[in-house]
Amino acid sequence: MAKPGGKGNLAPIVVKRIEEGEHGHHGGAWKIAYADFVTAMMAFFLLMWLVNATTEAQRRGIADYFAQPNDLARGPSGSGQPFGGRSLYSDGPLISDAPLVPMMRTAQPGLDSEEEEEGPEIRLPRPSARQQTPPAQAVPEGDAMADAARRAGELEAALRGSDNAARRGSVDNEALRRAAEAARQELLTRAAEEIRQAVRNDPALASLGRQLIVEEVAEGLRIQLVDAEGQPVFETGRAAPNERGRALLLRVAQVLARLPHPIEVTGHTDAAPFRGGGERSNWDLSAERANATRRLLVDAGVTDRRMRSVSGRAERELLVPANPLDAANRRVAVLMLLPAQGGTAP
Repeated sequence: MAKPGGKGNLAPIVVKRIEEGEHGHHGGAWKIAYADFVTAMMAFFLLMWLVNATTEAQRRGIADYFAQPNDLARGPSGSGQPFGGRSLYSDGPLISDAPLVPMMRTAQPGLDSEEEEEGPEIRLPRPSARQQTPPAQAVPEGDAMADAARRAGELEAALRGSDNAARRGSVDNEALRRAAEAARQELLTRAAEEIRQAVRNDPALASLGRQLIVEEVAEGLRIQLVDAEGQPVFETGRAAPNERGRALLLRVAQVLARLPHPIEVTGHTDAAPFRGGGERSNWDLSAERANATRRLLVDAGVTDRRMRSVSGRAERELLVPANPLDAANRRVAVLMLLPAQGGTAP
């Protein structure tokens, strides 16, 4: 038997070692993302402030400062150097005032009929900041007539921009001129057909189609609303159109509102003297009818700033000269102006 305090009564010593893993991340990564977001917002608002606080000349100077210099391609070079003279590029950040030479695309085998009917593809020059002018009214997206108007406007602008280069003999813009004329003709055709179709599709106006004259003229597209025997557009001696006339003008306005071109409105009467009494005459009546037509077009969505002129011609320009009292002489004409052939505005 072991004695107390002897070696055999010693209790075993147990040493516990607890191995703890690494603590998980305490979620501080969001601070980095937040800091990036705040920095981006600060840069954005600083940019917006700079855009509004600087002039066009100052912004161009800043852009020139950061633009990569290329003395070989953009600067003047002396005789015997690779370019042998000054390049076509002007000072600025990768903007050229010189128009590009039109590139014609020929049909390739294997293309379907839609691609072949698109016609020649014209490379348009990118206008410089001083050449860009805001359009009178934005052309909406999404329909063939608006696309035709946009293409015609781009080609006319490109043609005007290439006139100087053509006079210097450095650019042959004959192909561009043909393309601009084709685009102008396409726009006229589409706009005229849409106006006629809008009247045909309205059962209440189907019988009035002969009182709507849509024709392509040198100045652009002319739409005339004419009286007929027993079916007047304006009541006798009245300036405002009647219900029939308002319905026709509304269909015309719905098409014109989708285009950006300036408009002239002209009123006409027949040769019968004005019977309203007082000092008013056919001059007053025709001018008042033209202005009433302008108001109706504006109310229907055509912007007033597109109105180039509103005038009355009395009986000075008869539609049927052989019969000055013919009902068709009583009419209003709405002329949508397009640049004349060759890119010169009418």
